[in-house]
Amino acid sequence: MTTRTTAETAGSGSGSGSGSAAGSASSEAVGSAAPRGGRLTAFVRVSIALQTVAIFFQAVTSGIAMSAPYGEVLHSAGARGMYAASMLYVLAAVLAWRPGGGSARPILYSTGFLLLASLQVVLGIAHVMGVHLPLGVLMFGLSLLDLGRVAFGRPRPVNPGHAASLS
Repeated sequence: MTTRTTAETAGSGSGSGSGSAAGSASSEAVGSAAPRGGRLTAFVRVSIALQTVAIFFQAVTSGIAMSAPYGEVLHSAGARGMYAASMLYVLAAVLAWRPGGGSARPILYSTGFLLLASLQVVLGIAHVMGVHLPLGVLMFGLSLLDLGRVAFGRPRPVNPGHAASLS
């Protein structure tokens, strides 16, 4: 026994027949990808957003550190926050992958960011500004790209073979 939604019932009576039902079913298949890892995917999005904001804060405070005596304190505190945000991103990616059933690819991205953040901290402590500043700019750009990938990426169907057979 199958249950029909209101949209399927309305679509089947209008003469468009199987086209509406297939379109509705394929949108259901795509829409069902969200509950699969909904909260964990949101956790990944939030952690990437926090990381991006923390890196932007670092850019602002680096300019303040070069011009004001209290700027170095802000930049140092921001470095701790940025490093914590990178670790949070790793945690979110692992949780979205293993218990959430998501892709393992964000783990590679988050681990890469954590390694870059570690390198950034070492270079900052050593005052190697010729590498520290460009690496910060690179990290901000990569974090923005990753945030865009996660925030604006299209949802994938739970079972790609099933969705392809419906169209």
